[in-house]
Amino acid sequence: MQIAPSILSADFARLADEVAVIGDTADWVHVDVMDNHFVPNLTFGLSTVKALLKHTALPLDCHLMIEEPDRHAPAYAEAGARSVTFHAEAAQAPVRLARALRSAGARAGLAIKPATPIDPYADLLPEIDTVLVMTVEPGFGGQSFLDIMLPKIRRARQLIRDGEHAVWVQVDGGVDADTIEQCAEAGADVFVAGNSVYGCDDPAEAVVRLREAAVKAGDVAWWTH
Repeated sequence: MQIAPSILSADFARLADEVAVIGDTADWVHVDVMDNHFVPNLTFGLSTVKALLKHTALPLDCHLMIEEPDRHAPAYAEAGARSVTFHAEAAQAPVRLARALRSAGARAGLAIKPATPIDPYADLLPEIDTVLVMTVEPGFGGQSFLDIMLPKIRRARQLIRDGEHAVWVQVDGGVDADTIEQCAEAGADVFVAGNSVYGCDDPAEAVVRLREAAVKAGDVAWWTH
């Protein structure tokens, strides 16, 4: 069970400090890259990623909510991001893009919006390392968890268990101490958390609590046995 705090909920003027405060408790730093075209919001870009890499030893998990990921995504891997996720709805050649990301040394992730089914992308599983199931509409932090996404998380895990490839199932959107248990039970093993980390007085302790909840739920989940 891995926790990836999202700096979308952090203080943008103090990003290096905000990343440092989670210390060794987190597994990843989740960077939500938005271009104000694919989603109606503008956040971070490649320059922010390059700057953060100079200030943290934690690996960066870049979620690209952008148009033309085929053109722009490889640069994030080449800069040093350890995981780069692009959207199925935006990529023109997802297999070629995933291979380019892997060749550059990053994990390749495929994200799907709430209205996008997972089954049409089952054949891509050998080419990717992470399936990101959005549990809110992408674009803004602080949204409420969509529990109707739980069957999709379960389906993603089923597809992976039926195959021969080790693929992580990541969830992003409305993840807190309660919903993380539901996600872990359904099949997720990587959790993006924004407000439930950076909205707390002690973000590092919040990460610890989230991990404990996920592990507890995962220990009795259908897919771990």
